[in-house]
Amino acid sequence: MKNMVWTGVLYLFISIFCILFGAVYEYFSYEVYSYFMLYAFVFPLVGGALPFFGLAFFRMPTPNRVSRNLYHSGIAALTIGSLFKGALEIYGTTNRLVSVYWMFGILFLLTGIILYFVCPKGKNRGIKMRNDGLDL
Repeated sequence: MKNMVWTGVLYLFISIFCILFGAVYEYFSYEVYSYFMLYAFVFPLVGGALPFFGLAFFRMPTPNRVSRNLYHSGIAALTIGSLFKGALEIYGTTNRLVSVYWMFGILFLLTGIILYFVCPKGKNRGIKMRNDGLDL
């Protein structure tokens, strides 16, 4: 519960950073604007802060580590992809490899969401850990 609130706060700070980064970048771009750069903050805000605050507020089960890491990777890929596409648009060029950010971002997001519902934290789905007596 407490971790979900801190994760939401972290995503709020990432959103603020994206707003400031986009504002500074576009200030020095000689009045050339890109909507991808302007709205890059939406991914960590809507995809990160709101869901994690919602998980904490409604006391829903905490996602397991794998689903959480995949979800975070998806948000990161979409945010960085938006910033990168915005920088390319401001520069006046294109690159077909930008679509990789969108594909993998959506793939990681969906995989993380599916794993959250299929294998929630605290449920041991037949996976047994072997204890060799080596406690490090």
